[in-house]
Amino acid sequence: MTCKERILSDDYFDIIVDFSLGAVNTRYDLCAVNVENRYNIIYWNRNQLSDPSDYFYDYRSVPKLYGLMQQEFDPTSLLESGIIQVQREPLELTGRGCVIVFIDTGIDYTSALFRNPDGSSRILAIWDQTIQTGTPPEGFFYGSEYRREEINRALASETPYEIVPSVDEIGHGTDLAAVAAGGRGAVGSGAEAESIITGDFLGAAPEADIVVVKLKESKQYLRDFYLVPEGVPAYEETDIMLGVRYGDGFARAFRRPVVFCIGLGTGYGDHAGSSALPEYLNSVAVKRSRAVVVCGGNEGNAAHHYQGSLNNRGTVGDNREAVEIRVGQNAKGFLLELWGSVPDVFAISVRSPGGETIPPIRLGLEEVNTYGFIYERTRISVAGILVEPASGEELVTLRVEAPTPGIWTFYVEAAGEIHNGTFHMWLPITQFLNTEVYFLQPTPYITLTEPAMAANAISVSTYNAVNDSFYIASGRGFSRTGAIKPDFAAPGVNVSVPGGSRTGSSLAAAITAGAVAQFMQWAVVDGNNPVVESLEIRNYFIRGARRSFDMTYPNREWGYGTLNVAGVFDALVGV
Repeated sequence: MTCKERILSDDYFDIIVDFSLGAVNTRYDLCAVNVENRYNIIYWNRNQLSDPSDYFYDYRSVPKLYGLMQQEFDPTSLLESGIIQVQREPLELTGRGCVIVFIDTGIDYTSALFRNPDGSSRILAIWDQTIQTGTPPEGFFYGSEYRREEINRALASETPYEIVPSVDEIGHGTDLAAVAAGGRGAVGSGAEAESIITGDFLGAAPEADIVVVKLKESKQYLRDFYLVPEGVPAYEETDIMLGVRYGDGFARAFRRPVVFCIGLGTGYGDHAGSSALPEYLNSVAVKRSRAVVVCGGNEGNAAHHYQGSLNNRGTVGDNREAVEIRVGQNAKGFLLELWGSVPDVFAISVRSPGGETIPPIRLGLEEVNTYGFIYERTRISVAGILVEPASGEELVTLRVEAPTPGIWTFYVEAAGEIHNGTFHMWLPITQFLNTEVYFLQPTPYITLTEPAMAANAISVSTYNAVNDSFYIASGRGFSRTGAIKPDFAAPGVNVSVPGGSRTGSSLAAAITAGAVAQFMQWAVVDGNNPVVESLEIRNYFIRGARRSFDMTYPNREWGYGTLNVAGVFDALVGV
């Protein structure tokens, strides 16, 4: 089979590795794609594995699934963020000369929002991973790439989709692009064009160029493993990583900076930024003329995080904590992750709503055990990794399939002497559950979704710019290891998009990405700081953030304050 066929086939597992493939490639017939230096993606025939279940519990190698973070023109969000103020004279920062890369559900390229005043497109390219009839980008094996010349030809045609068939069926990517880079004064037709010409809609960086990666849906075998409900959008970590690699190719050091906007998130991972995607984003963010903006997710009030603590009390058998999870009717199932801290070792036992139990499980090195129940159809597979390679911490993963409705109790106990005693448990993001599944005694903190913990990325939580209130569903910090995330909060409640308004952390990321493009124009395009990169920009924005006198910063909700681009320039001149 060709690489393209393997990448798209459900008979081939996607495997993420962080080592050179020289010797492996010599021995096996592999399709392997290098992401950037450290990471390679291998597409391996599942029939060549002696036990396919071994693959699913090699935690670092299995792509995580990411979901979307979005649940009359009102300029409040842009005004409160100091964005409109710097669009005006004397700075006139509109994202000119910058590129914003959206890795999402695609874009409505026919919209007048994404055109120049002469009607030509501001979209440099679309890599549609879902269309296999065109030519893939150079260096990639799948999908179809459409460059600006083709897009302009399509716009001039009465049947544009016969030339460029890429469509954003969901609309999520279009909304993010509109908020970050939607423009006015473009030539179009109909009511939409009229509203733009009269100034009814304006994004943060209306003159920025745009690059779009439309992600393909996850393979079915991963959806089945993660127990994702049918019809729910789910995207593979590997495809997102390759999308970032593609977008990075549009950067020109010291001349054309690139801002990445990531409006997706996942509840899987150590919540300390050690997974493959956050690590890769870190490596991109430290490049000159690059910036990475990621959303913090909408899991703050979902009751999907539990933090517990054991201490040296009683005997080992008595030193345990009961963690209760409420499961609704007809649940498909869920993955539950437990993360410990070195040098503690934990064991786990389970009690079903009907009273059946699984005795304490002390797992060995990458060991997997599957349990059934006599009176219930639930099956639980438990995988243990004493030292998870990326984080160095203990990880126990429980895959609970067809759980009986009611209260499930997971007893966490020490499997030896306790030193720290703290452990964390996370359920999947809300979209990946088909019914209510939540902890009865949750903690709302450390609920930022990955990749918001990427150290060098700009990570934002969400607030309501109309009344300055924190969005109740917004993810909250800090990281599991205490690193300060989010960096600051941005508007994400009832944000204006074409045709209405949307709420969610992805909108906060889009507004921030547009604001970063404004700053990139000033720094790189206008020559004020041509070698700036993500970490510096983050700290400029932290210095300019708006802060309240009655709060202590940084804090778990607001980070270092709220987004204020005008404040960045005030800080630069010492105002």
